[in-house]
Amino acid sequence: MDLKIYKLEDLILTALKAETDSKDIYAKLADRVENFLLKDRFNFLSNEELKHYQFFEALYKQDFPDKQIVLPKKSPVPLPEINLTESIPISDILQDAMNAEKSAHDFYLGIAEQYHNKPEIEKMLIYVAKMEMGHYRLIEIERENAEKFEGYNMDFPLMHIGA
Repeated sequence: MDLKIYKLEDLILTALKAETDSKDIYAKLADRVENFLLKDRFNFLSNEELKHYQFFEALYKQDFPDKQIVLPKKSPVPLPEINLTESIPISDILQDAMNAEKSAHDFYLGIAEQYHNKPEIEKMLIYVAKMEMGHYRLIEIERENAEKFEGYNMDFPLMHIGA
């Protein structure tokens, strides 16, 4: 992802907004599902996004020590959104989440390119990007399971169910 057209400050603020939004979405999903295993996965992902937020918060404070963090209402960098409409099957919501995680991966690799003169930060950004792909794979497994159970029209507490 070529991000050279954006100011570095805007990129970090976008990352902070994306992590906040993702944390909130996964927490909402955890509240919506009955399957305790899927609930646990969503809580895990929500906590992971909080940790990513804390990393970007520290990075912002380091690079812009005299500025307050003010998250944009709308991301200046176009990133996919997750639709949480109640009537949407959980497998579709999980597909949206996979798309968001993949975009976050690409976005963070793009930010890492901006830090080629600061190798420690660049490495950390690459690490965070790889974590997003780990989230992608975890969600992919859950989406495949959700599709199977939705296909059977089953509604058992120990199976994946959505909204």
